[in-house]
Amino acid sequence: MASSALPLPLSPPSTTSTTTTTTKHNPPPIIISSPPPNPTLKTPTIRSRLSKICQQGQPHLARQLFDTIPQPTTVLWNTIIIGYICNNMPQEALLFYSHMKNTSPHTKCDSYTYSSVLKACALSRNLRVGKAVHCHFIRGLANPSRIVYNALLNFYSTCLSSMGDNKEMGDYNKGFDYLKNDLVCKVFNMMRKRDVIAWNTVISWYVKTERYLEAVMLFRNMMKTGIRLSAVSFVNVFPALSALEDYSNAEVLYGMLPKLGGQCVDDLFVVSSAIFTFAQLGCLDFARKIFDNCSLRNIEIWNTMIGGYLQNNCPVEGLKVFLQAMESETVFDDVTFLSTISAVSQLQRLDLAQQLHAYIIKNLHKLPVIVANAIIAMYSRCNSINTGFEVFDKMPERDVVSWNTMVSGFVQNGLDDEGLLLVYEMQKQGFTVDSVTVACLLSAASNLRSQEVGKQTHAYLLRHGIQFEGMDSYIIDMYAKSGLIRNSQLLFEESNSSNRDQATWNAMIAGLAQNGLIEEAIVVFRQMLQQNVTPNAVTLASVLPACSLLGNIDLGKQIHGFSVRNLSDPNVFVGTALVDMYSKSGALKLAENMFFNIPEKNSVTYSTMILGYGQHGMGEKALSLFRSMQASSIQPDAITFIAVLSACGYAGLVDEGLHIFKSMQREFNIQPSTEHYCCVADMLGKVGRVDEAYEFVEQLGEEGNSLEIWGSLLAACRLHQNSDLAEVVAKKLLQMDKGNNTIGYHVLLSNIYADEGNWKNVDRVRKELKEKGMRKDVGCSWIEVAGCVNYFASKDKEHPQSDEIYKLLEGLHRKMKIC
Repeated sequence: MASSALPLPLSPPSTTSTTTTTTKHNPPPIIISSPPPNPTLKTPTIRSRLSKICQQGQPHLARQLFDTIPQPTTVLWNTIIIGYICNNMPQEALLFYSHMKNTSPHTKCDSYTYSSVLKACALSRNLRVGKAVHCHFIRGLANPSRIVYNALLNFYSTCLSSMGDNKEMGDYNKGFDYLKNDLVCKVFNMMRKRDVIAWNTVISWYVKTERYLEAVMLFRNMMKTGIRLSAVSFVNVFPALSALEDYSNAEVLYGMLPKLGGQCVDDLFVVSSAIFTFAQLGCLDFARKIFDNCSLRNIEIWNTMIGGYLQNNCPVEGLKVFLQAMESETVFDDVTFLSTISAVSQLQRLDLAQQLHAYIIKNLHKLPVIVANAIIAMYSRCNSINTGFEVFDKMPERDVVSWNTMVSGFVQNGLDDEGLLLVYEMQKQGFTVDSVTVACLLSAASNLRSQEVGKQTHAYLLRHGIQFEGMDSYIIDMYAKSGLIRNSQLLFEESNSSNRDQATWNAMIAGLAQNGLIEEAIVVFRQMLQQNVTPNAVTLASVLPACSLLGNIDLGKQIHGFSVRNLSDPNVFVGTALVDMYSKSGALKLAENMFFNIPEKNSVTYSTMILGYGQHGMGEKALSLFRSMQASSIQPDAITFIAVLSACGYAGLVDEGLHIFKSMQREFNIQPSTEHYCCVADMLGKVGRVDEAYEFVEQLGEEGNSLEIWGSLLAACRLHQNSDLAEVVAKKLLQMDKGNNTIGYHVLLSNIYADEGNWKNVDRVRKELKEKGMRKDVGCSWIEVAGCVNYFASKDKEHPQSDEIYKLLEGLHRKMKIC
């Protein structure tokens, strides 16, 4: 923070003194006739009048009065320039300066003229005009004062730090050589005498340009020169220490404040900056002590403390500070409400969201758009998207952020079609689709698996030249989830391998694995390592499922070792993927060890381990873990119930499974889906209660019309040789699907007849398959031996050792007959 470069007030101190005589008795009023007015007006009086008019917010009237003066002096020109600046009219100030140079070339500009005009250039971010003014005072002033140099420092610091937003200035920050071209430092080094304002401006400049170490070093040099530090000095240097994560020096710096007296230690901006710094450093206790020791708190102090808690993922403490501020009858601003809304969003508490919304409505006469947008996002995070839409629908005015927030809310809550319709309405109302909207559209296309929406969105991006961070990863993920994995691969291959970020590599690996291209996923993972791109938790969680599908447990172990070495914190997603990989690879003990070593488990972690126990026939262990999950206050979800019902089915624990199924809706308010019904039918069928399974499926009505449910029932019929019921079930399957999805069930029915020796019906079923052109894909299995993956299929003779394998199988078959 640099101090203002304008040293002059609008009204100068009065040059005449008034003497007041006091008496014990009030004298009678005396009428004194004043002498006739002097027709010659003096300059101070004119300046005072001009200054007063500007202070009243009417610089245009001051200008009209100024234009009546035949030969205005430099002081009067300066008064109008300063008047424009104080009324936030920097462009008019620059035009007036230009008028001064053109119409009154003999009027000499002084230090106040140049400092004022440079202030106007800084406010308007006009680098070109400011440089011209710099040239003017070099030619016009033999010995520029510190006032001018301070204004020049402030001008260059303000303009150059905002270059990214100004097209005229280009890209100043990227690849800029500060040692050779830093104009702020050049001006600073030219100054023979520097005051605290100059030092503060350059320290602030270093912080703005992310040269934090240089900012701290300059602060130390300022102290060595004997310059008395101001409150602004501390406000500027505290952010540098937080960026450097230098806790020890931050503590030393705060310890200096009491030595400098109340002007620093009691300055609210200094207190706010100190709280922010220690919160950034993760020292919330220290930040809270500073907050508690501040007796006079303004709204910025309260906001900084609330924001500090939110930055450190402590929303509850942030809300407590907000409640404390309410009790102190503090007047809140938009920042307070935005921070508090963010805290409630993190907690995802709908009851708190509704209370906060009501409080905001009561205390704000008009709801600002930015606050309304935050409220929409809050309801979206709290899974109350309908309430969020009501807020959106009642907004008297909306900006593009309002539309994007609502679209994003729909997509995140699974209402992708509604999100697409809202984008259409957004365009109809004249709002331009931007990168945020496009990201939402790509996510919606991925969720809907919609090739058409995805292609249209991609085409829109190309037509309008929209670019945003992570765009390639969004498009690759969208095409992969839409079944167009070849499009994903083409886009990935066209991108420059050296410029691919982690997200792009992760999207490609996950897309290949999800589309069954396991070997290709492993190849891309290895390419990623060759390009020296460090995998993160998302990468590992994406590639680990490929290891289990390939049967390559050794690669899975290598990835496990990599995660231990390179991930500083145990990641629940990687841990869950490792549990899944080990259990599917048959290494249940390793899966158990991994599960118990995960410090913070979620419902997915428990579901994966329960499923692993079930697949290995350990139903009792699965049930025990399910109970342990509830005792740990982790709510089971729909996937958890699929896992535990499957485990009961594998282990034959039918009564326990039925009890859990009935508790789903009664105790956990989870509506059963096709997968749950399928598990129950399979569970009953496996233990021979086939008729009961049939009755269960029949009473489901429309909900039971699923190939998976009836297919489970058909498998149970074969297991327990119930051909009559199998015929009924097979007909039901044929009625439900006329396509190739029932091939497996036809083959299963054929095998049921074959087991009974009913070859007539076997021929009939196989003839039906042939007439309809149905053909069952040959299944295959594989196993890794000595680092090589071996594939096997029915009647396969392509394996190089197939003759020896068949001989060994024949030998085993003979021995089994003998036994």
